Amino acid sequence: MLGLIGKKLGMTQRFEAGGTFVPVTVIEAGPCTVVQVRTRDRDGYDALQIGFGRRREKNLTKAVRGHMAKAGRADFAKLIEFRLDAAGEYQVGQDVKLDSLFQAGDSVDVTGTSKGKGFQGVMKRHHFSGHKATHGTHESFRGPGSVGCRSYPGRIFKGKRMDGQMGQVRRTTQNLAVVEVRPEENLILIRGAVPGATGDQVMVRPSVKRKTVRRVAAQGA
Repeated sequence: MLGLIGKKLGMTQRFEAGGTFVPVTVIEAGPCTVVQVRTRDRDGYDALQIGFGRRREKNLTKAVRGHMAKAGRADFAKLIEFRLDAAGEYQVGQDVKLDSLFQAGDSVDVTGTSKGKGFQGVMKRHHFSGHKATHGTHESFRGPGSVGCRSYPGRIFKGKRMDGQMGQVRRTTQNLAVVEVRPEENLILIRGAVPGATGDQVMVRPSVKRKTVRRVAAQGA
């Protein structure tokens, strides 16, 4: 399914007709430009490669600039490929608009890079309870406790929950509700946990699970 690349702008709220407010995340989605059309005869599969945003051309290699130039621009900040059976219906250089893919009440999946938390201990990273702060416990109130297995096997098994790097990983949140679409501003308002920090690039696609979401009233902005 075809989706769009966007930029997370932050959060705000909308008021329903009854007066209750709905928290939403604002994403600048598109317009995206078709950079390459892959076909089954030539590439072995059907797909569309689209570009979004702008970056300084001097920071791109000559090969990448030449590849992008076929779409009429050579300064896209992000390129993403979507598998699409109907890829042959699109042309290189064609713009993919927001309102052609999404409308209020749709269910979408949003993919992005989660916020980086740095190196964290087990209490923050895995929600361990820690040790009792009494009767002889010292210097290990927030420690993980025993992690070994005696002399055999004499090592720590892979997957053991321990301290380490937290966040800064690719995550997808599924079945988020589209509250409003503003095609004239290229903005889509989504209710739910959108991964990433403000200013990060995200990918918005129709939900693969096709969950029926609650239609939020579009009156009373």
